[in-house]
Amino acid sequence: MIVRIMGEGQVQLGDDHVAELNKLDDELLAEMEGGDGEGFRRTLAALLDRVRDLGTPLPDDALEPSELILPAPDASLEEVRAMLSDGGLIPG
Repeated sequence: MIVRIMGEGQVQLGDDHVAELNKLDDELLAEMEGGDGEGFRRTLAALLDRVRDLGTPLPDDALEPSELILPAPDASLEEVRAMLSDGGLIPG
């Protein structure tokens, strides 16, 4: 699976990590829906850290289709809400 972190680049992840990442994604969505800004920041950081830890970065000049697009580390809760309202970047 290819994951893009906005503002950073792409990472190759094995499919065996999908369940763990989905759990963090579900937590992130719940915090967004509940307006928990502090929880959102914490879970977004944890999700991005796991993607970086588990994945292998692709070269900067590689442009592969991404199966998952994650917000930048400094994205606000409001920015991510706006991204999702535009059709969504994070598949549900």
